[in-house]
Amino acid sequence: MAVHRGQGGLIKVGSNSIAEVKSYSLEESSDTIESTSMGDSYRSFEPSLLSYSGSVECFWDESDAAQVALSVGSSVTLVWYPEGADSGDTYMSGTVIVTGKTITGSFDGMVEASISVQGTGGITTATV
Repeated sequence: MAVHRGQGGLIKVGSNSIAEVKSYSLEESSDTIESTSMGDSYRSFEPSLLSYSGSVECFWDESDAAQVALSVGSSVTLVWYPEGADSGDTYMSGTVIVTGKTITGSFDGMVEASISVQGTGGITTATV
């Protein structure tokens, strides 16, 4: 069984790595269509449309080209490298729309950014 440490991962906007990533998420999901008919004892369903969404948590850096490209409403290609970008590593990529960005800070902490994205079209899984 393969296991991977999170510290090896990285996220790119196009070919630019997002600086100072703390964490990320990528969620794929499927809608369902009910196919239950009269006389059935249990509900039944069929798979339908697929979708994906995600988020990136990072230390805010206004000079980072990748973070600047993630402005709300923009459409970009996002690439998730969960185990890094070495030869043979798996990655996922797709076009996303940036749906939200929150910048937070406190007197005893770093200024951080939380970026939410919604996939549009399909997502591709491949290896480096």
